[in-house]
Amino acid sequence: MRRFPIKRRKSTCSHNSAGGRRFQDFRRRWGRIKFFSAGPTFGVPVFDLTLWRRYQSAQSTMSAGKANSLSTREQVILLVVSQYIGTLRAVADVQASQSRVELAQALYDQAADLQKEGVGTGIDTLRSNVELQNEKQRLIEAETSRETSLFGLSRLLNLDPRQPIELGDSLGFFDTPQPEMETSLEQALTERQEWKALESQLKAAGYEKKAAQAERLPSLRFDGNFSYVGTSGNTTLPTYDYAATVSLPIFTGGRIHAEVVRADLEIRKLEQQQEDLRNQIALDVKTALLNLNSARNEVQVANLGVQLSREEVDQARDRFKAGVANNIEVIQAQDALSRANDNQIAALYRFNQARADLARSIGQMEKVYSK
Repeated sequence: MRRFPIKRRKSTCSHNSAGGRRFQDFRRRWGRIKFFSAGPTFGVPVFDLTLWRRYQSAQSTMSAGKANSLSTREQVILLVVSQYIGTLRAVADVQASQSRVELAQALYDQAADLQKEGVGTGIDTLRSNVELQNEKQRLIEAETSRETSLFGLSRLLNLDPRQPIELGDSLGFFDTPQPEMETSLEQALTERQEWKALESQLKAAGYEKKAAQAERLPSLRFDGNFSYVGTSGNTTLPTYDYAATVSLPIFTGGRIHAEVVRADLEIRKLEQQQEDLRNQIALDVKTALLNLNSARNEVQVANLGVQLSREEVDQARDRFKAGVANNIEVIQAQDALSRANDNQIAALYRFNQARADLARSIGQMEKVYSK
């Protein structure tokens, strides 16, 4: 049997094995390294005009948001007031219809009595009965319209649908002096929340432009740190460090120019919107003043028309009772009184709605109608 010699090679990692053993000995002797640090860190910009301009822009944007919120609030108030005035009109229609039904019933009773006495004719009684039924039908329609308006008002006020609503007002006429055009326009440009919001947006855009221009300037910042450092909480030492940093933009000319141009475009757009809003406010004020003056004259004419129609009904009744004429004149006088009542109610509604529109156009909606 032949034997082959075996050669043993020496390990080439004897140095690494020794280093590993030394590291393990270090860990067994000293353990893991512990480090403890606690303290505040602070930093504050000393001079940064860009941040200041953006802060001013944010303040103006917040003011614009508040103004827009108040503008929406005034719009909601106008909607509620308009619905309330419309409901008052529906209630007035019911009251006028009830009055006409009572009048038609009295005229029908008068015609029936005259027929029984042999003075009147059957055709007169029939005409009176037809007019009475017509007035009753109008009363039913007016009552339906009133209930519908009350439901709409309850929905706008977000009330319980099962809760009944009782109106404490009625359509009225307040003969106030006609406001001046120039005074109303100046007041509108001072009090309208839409105008205030647009002015705040213009200020915010101007501050954004200044902030972009201020990016060319250097900025100064101060940072610091104070902490306790040690291996444990009982062996800490106080340490601190601070630094002042000056930043100077060098290769930012193109970006800054683009931001300035974009801010200029935003300012031009807002200025165009401001011009359009000025014209819209002037149109609102002029239209409201014209409608108010027209409605005031309509109320005066309608009141006179109701007075004359009532006199016509009284004279027609007297003539019919005396046998001078038949009740055709009475029926015609009734119809004239019905139209006069409708005209009066419509004129009062337009007058009160014109007052609400004027208050909205000059920015005094909540001030005038809040209780």
